[in-house]
Amino acid sequence: MKTILSICISTIILITLSCKQEKKASDGPSQMEQVMAVHDEVMPKMGTIGKLVGELKTKVDTTETGQQYATAMKDLQDAHASMMDWMQNFGNRFDHEEILQGKELSEQKQQWLDEEEEKVNALKSQINGSIERAEALLAKDSVQ
Repeated sequence: MKTILSICISTIILITLSCKQEKKASDGPSQMEQVMAVHDEVMPKMGTIGKLVGELKTKVDTTETGQQYATAMKDLQDAHASMMDWMQNFGNRFDHEEILQGKELSEQKQQWLDEEEEKVNALKSQINGSIERAEALLAKDSVQ
């Protein structure tokens, strides 16, 4: 059930983001645009995570090597869950106009955006790191 909810939320956010209206000219990307750019960069990697989990799942067993696969698989699953949680929490904090149309933020929401920027950058590291470790483990296995 949680997986279905996560997929639905992801789909809604992606559809919303793909329907962006033309932005007004500015000196550079706003903080909100920067946060969303990080999201847009890592969101496509959810498919890679799913593919890698599938590859690792077949290699998990009780041996030491099998446990390395299990750990890598759990890291990937945790990264995926973190992405889903971040998107849901972000969507609960900000409305459509604030995210896509640059509506001015209240002082409280600006503080939240500062927090979300830190969270999404940590999330990016978590996702990229888990993918890199899994790919390295699988590559090491295919060389042997």
